[in-house]
Amino acid sequence: MKRLMISAAMLPFLAAPALSADYAPRAGSVIAFDVMRGDSPMGTHTITFEREGERLVATTDVDLRVSFGPVTFFRYAHEAREVWIGDRLVSFRSETFKDGNDLDVEAERTGDQLAIDGMTYDEEPVSLTLPATLALSSHWRGYDPSADVIFNTETGQEMEVEIEELGTETVTVMGREIEARRIRMAGSLTVDLWYGPDGEWVRCAFEARGETITYVRRDA
Repeated sequence: MKRLMISAAMLPFLAAPALSADYAPRAGSVIAFDVMRGDSPMGTHTITFEREGERLVATTDVDLRVSFGPVTFFRYAHEAREVWIGDRLVSFRSETFKDGNDLDVEAERTGDQLAIDGMTYDEEPVSLTLPATLALSSHWRGYDPSADVIFNTETGQEMEVEIEELGTETVTVMGREIEARRIRMAGSLTVDLWYGPDGEWVRCAFEARGETITYVRRDA
C-alpha cells in the first residue's frame, strides 16, 4: 500500500478537457467522496468551489490512511488550489505528503505557458515550463480521450497517460441511478473514472497491491 498513487487523488492526467464545457460548478458547491479500501473506510477526497469575481477557485483536500490499531501503515495527504478564468488555468499550487516525502508545486500562467516550480518524488526541486492547456490530474474537469500527457498535480511535471473510452453505464450515486460516462486512464496507476450527464465527477475505482479502492460520492 505504501506506493499507492492517488493524485489528487491522486491519483488526481492536452488540449481542453472534453468535459470542461459541460460541467460548470456553482459557487459553494462541493464534490465529496468517502474513499473505501475494500469495505473499510480509508479517508476522504473533497473539492470545494468558490467564486472570486470572474475567477473560479477549486480547492482539493485529500486525506487517506491505513492503520492497524495505533500504527499507521500508509498515509497520504494532498491539498491543492486551482484558479480558473473560464477554461484558462491562471495559477496552481499544491502540497502533498506521500511515501514519507513532502512535495510542493507552484505554477503561474504566462501567456500560453505555465511557469512551474515543482519537485520530483525524491524531493528534488525542478523548474520547468509546460503548455497551459495540459489537463490537471485533479480529475474533476474530465479528460480528452486523445490526451497522452497531463499535468501531475503532485510534482508539477508531465505524466504520460493512455485514456480509453468505456461507454455509458448506469451507476448509483447518493441513492439514485444515473447514466454516467466511464473512462479508463492508465499512467502511474490505472484508474476508472465516471462522469454524470452534466460532466460532474461521480465515481472512481482502481486496484492497488491487490486491494480495490473505491470513491463513493456523499453529501458534503
